[in-house]
Order: sequence, then C-alpha cells, then structure tokens
Amino acid sequence: MDWLTRFPHMNDDTLRVLKKSIDEGFRTFTRAYGDSIEAFFQPLQYFLIQSERFMTNTPWPIILVLIAAIAWIASRNWRIVLSSVVTLLLIGFFDMWDDTMKTISMIFVCTVLSIVIGIPIGIAMSRSNRLQSLINPILDVMQTMPSFVYLIPVVMLLGIGKVPGLIAVVIYAIPPMIRLTNLGIRQVDRDVLEAADAFGSSSWQKLKNVQMPLALPTIMAGINQTIMMALAMVVIASMIGVQGLGQPVLKAIANQYFTLGMFNGLAIVGIAIIFDRVSQAYGKRLQRHLEVIHG
Repeated sequence: MDWLTRFPHMNDDTLRVLKKSIDEGFRTFTRAYGDSIEAFFQPLQYFLIQSERFMTNTPWPIILVLIAAIAWIASRNWRIVLSSVVTLLLIGFFDMWDDTMKTISMIFVCTVLSIVIGIPIGIAMSRSNRLQSLINPILDVMQTMPSFVYLIPVVMLLGIGKVPGLIAVVIYAIPPMIRLTNLGIRQVDRDVLEAADAFGSSSWQKLKNVQMPLALPTIMAGINQTIMMALAMVVIASMIGVQGLGQPVLKAIANQYFTLGMFNGLAIVGIAIIFDRVSQAYGKRLQRHLEVIHG
C-alpha cells in the first residue's frame, strides 16, 4: 500500500543524473561565455559606479536641495517636499547617510534600466495579442519565483558584486513596468484612436501623440511599483555584495543586532515612502492635466 502514501516519482538515480547534467551544462556555459557576458555589462557597471560616486561624494546640502527640487517639480506639494527633507535629515542624523545614498543610486539605476527595457516590451505587447500570450507566463514566473532563486544563476555567471545584484533587482522589479505599460496603452479609448486615424495619423504618431500621453498615468503607476519592488529586493541583493542599507540589515540578522536592523529597516521604509508619495503625486498631476486637455 506504499503507493497510497508515497507519491510516484522519477527514479532517484535518473533524477540525480538529470540535475547533474543541467548543473554541468550551466557551468560549461559559464566558463565559455562568462567573460563575454561580463564585458557586455561593463557599461552598466560604469553607470552604476558613477551614479554612486555622485550621490556619495556630493555635499549633503546639495543632495538635499536636489531631492527637494525633484519632489517639488513632481508633486507641487510643500508637505511632500518638507516630509522628504525631514526624513532624509533624520536618516543622516542617525549616521545612515552614505548607505542611504548608495541605496538611492542603486534604485535610480534599476528604475532607469526597468523603464528603458520595460516600456518598449509593454508597447510591443499592446500591439500583439500573440506576443502578450507569450510574455505573460514569463512575467508570472518572474513575479512568483522566490527572490533568492534569482541570485543563483546571476552569481554563477557574474560572481559577487554590484552588477549581479543590479541584474537580480531588475529581474524582480521589471514585471509591473511591462504589465502596466501594456495595460495603459490597451485601455486608450477606441474613439480617440479612430479620431487619430481620421486625421491621417501614422502608427508612430498615434503612439507618440495619443496612446503614450493617455497611458502615462498608468505607466507612472508601473514606475511606482517598480521602485517599491526594487527597494524590497535591496536587503536580499546585499547577500551578493550590493552596498547600501541592505548590508547593515543583513549584518543585524546574522549577529542579532536589533537596533541596527530596525534603524536601517526604517531608513528603507522612509526612502520607500518618499519615492511612493512623489511618484503618486506626479501621476495624479498628469491625470488632472490630461483630463483638462481631453475633457
């Protein structure tokens, strides 16, 4: 009666051989193409290093003024600007400024990369139901795969460092950008598209002048979600050498430093709230602006 309590499975020796073959194949691929892949990502490493240097080497008053200016341009709300400045002052007061700047530079690069990759894929999905049906399962896997699993192939290919962590964060954070770009363009009113066709607009003109502006609030929501997911991945990415607020949290977990973990965790929460409020306010401003234009 073992068949009732023991689920039938592949022979143990066969399963072992299969796993070993896959592992050996991946190692062979890594040895053959690892250097080429590393060279391919060299510009990305340069961009990340320059961004981090700018954030850490620029005097803190200039950074505060710069962030306050960005918050004001995006939100036009003094409460959001003031709360952003106060949050950063508190973070600096508790000696977490350098780690915070490293984290912000990482999130900035991840967000830029996600936008550059995600928006074209989302546009392509919105134009083809077949492509959407092919990409959606991949996005499902990317969003449901445990985040630790992303680290395994990336580390085997590129080793420990900033770029592997950046790639892992982007893989984890990019699906909302793709999905919401696709959704926003697909939700554009058909009557508006027909009017654009009636005026003789080309496919590119419709996309640039009609679909993208009307889908922009939804795309902004995608950017917001990408930033939040990237921040959530920061602590896990610190396991493979990503510097910033994640490393003290990891150290606190390993050594049971309650205060160190809580302070740096709250700093991550503070950054997340700043990004969230600023991006949401900008999205709402865009929505109101488009409602005025299009009635």
